[in-house]
Amino acid sequence: MTTLSSGFARARRWLRDHPLAFDAALALGALVAMIAGSFADPGTGHGPTFGTRTPGPLSVVLMVLAAVALVLRRRRPMAVLAATGTLSATEYILMDPPAPVVMSTVIALYTVASRTDRPTTWRVGLLTMGALTAASMVFGSTPWYSQENLGVFAWTGMAGAAGDAVRSRRAFVDAIRERAERAERTREEEARRRVAEERLRIARDLHDVVAHHIALVNVQAGVAAHVMDRRPDQAKEALAHVRDASRSALNELRVTVGLLRQQGDPEAPTEPAPGLAVLGELVDTFRNAGLPVEVAGSDHGERLPAAVDLAAYRVIQEALTNVRKHAGAGARAEVSVVRVGATAEVTVLDNGRGCAARPPGADDDPESGRHGLVGMRERVTALGGALTAGPRYGGGFRVHAILPVEARTGEPERPGTAGGTGLCR
Repeated sequence: MTTLSSGFARARRWLRDHPLAFDAALALGALVAMIAGSFADPGTGHGPTFGTRTPGPLSVVLMVLAAVALVLRRRRPMAVLAATGTLSATEYILMDPPAPVVMSTVIALYTVASRTDRPTTWRVGLLTMGALTAASMVFGSTPWYSQENLGVFAWTGMAGAAGDAVRSRRAFVDAIRERAERAERTREEEARRRVAEERLRIARDLHDVVAHHIALVNVQAGVAAHVMDRRPDQAKEALAHVRDASRSALNELRVTVGLLRQQGDPEAPTEPAPGLAVLGELVDTFRNAGLPVEVAGSDHGERLPAAVDLAAYRVIQEALTNVRKHAGAGARAEVSVVRVGATAEVTVLDNGRGCAARPPGADDDPESGRHGLVGMRERVTALGGALTAGPRYGGGFRVHAILPVEARTGEPERPGTAGGTGLCR
C-alpha cells in the first residue's frame, strides 16, 4: 500500500511539472471516449446498444479536431472553448445522429471556469449551455424534451460549477499560503528588530562602562606618572585607584558580556544591574579622580522601577565622565535625583568651560562625548522620557533627564530628534 501511494505521488508530481503531457493524455482519453460513444445508439430500451451504427468520416474529423484543441486548454482556455463549442454545434447541425463531440466542450468549459473569475464563468457558462442545448433540441433527431438534450444542459452546467469550485479552493489555499508566508516574514522581521535593539542596548552598556572606567584609569595613571619621583605615596594612592577602577570595569564587563551567553551556559551572571543604590560609590570614584561632586537632591528613599533606576544611573555616570573629560581643571559637578509626581528628574550640572572645552575633531571620535550623549538620549527616550543637554548660561554644562516612573518600552528616537540643544559633549 505504501509503495502504491508513493508511486501515485511521484506520478502526480511529474504530471504537475509537465502540464502539456497531462493535457495530451487527457485529450487522448477524451478522443477514445468520444469514438466509443459514437458507436452507441441510445435506443428506446433499457440503455444504449453498440454495433447498430458507426460514425461518419466528418464526425471522426470533428472529434479529432476537438481532441487536438484540448491539448492547448491551459494556454488558450477561451479559444479552446470557442473551438470545441463550434465543433459540437456543427456536429449537431450536420450529423444525424450526432457523435458526442460535446464531451470536449464540457472539458473546455471546466478549464475556463477553473482559471477565470466567477462573473466570466457565469457569462460564458450560460452562453455555452444555452447554445449547445438549443442546437441539440432544434437540430437533433430526438424530441426536444429527450434525456439526451437535457443531458447536454446538465453536463455543461456541472462543468461550469465544478470549475468554479476548483478555482475557489485554489484561491483559498493560495490565501492561506500567502498568510503563512507573511506571518513567517513578520516573525523574521520582528526577530531582526529585537536583535538590533538588543545589540544597541549592549553597545550602550559597553560604552558606559568602558568610557567611565577607562577615563578614570587614564586620569589616575597620569597623576601617578606625574608625581612618581617627588611623591611616591601619592603615586601609590593613584595606582590603587587605577587598580580599583580597572577591577570595577572588568566586573561590569563580565556582567554585560554574560548577557550574551546561551541559555544553560555555566557561570551565568547573577549580579544585579547597577542603580541609584550604589550612586555613592560612583560619586566616590570621581572624587578620587579629582572631580569634586556634590549630591544635592534626593529620591526620598523611594525605589524606582529597574529600567528607570538603571537609566538614571547610566545618565549620571556618562554625564560625570564627560565633565571629567571636557570641563577642564578646577571644574565641580552637582548631581540631583528628585521624584516629581509620576516622574523622576535627574540633573547633572558643572561649572566647567562648556563647549569651549571640546577638543577639535571630537565629532569624529567614536569615544567622544557626542556618542555618550546619543546613548543617554536613546536610553531615556526608549523609556518614554526626555533628555536635554547643553551649555548653561554663564558657563558650564547641564544634563537634565525626565524619566517616567512607570516606564514603557518603545522605539528609541533617532539621535538628535529629542529635546535639547547643542550636543557639545
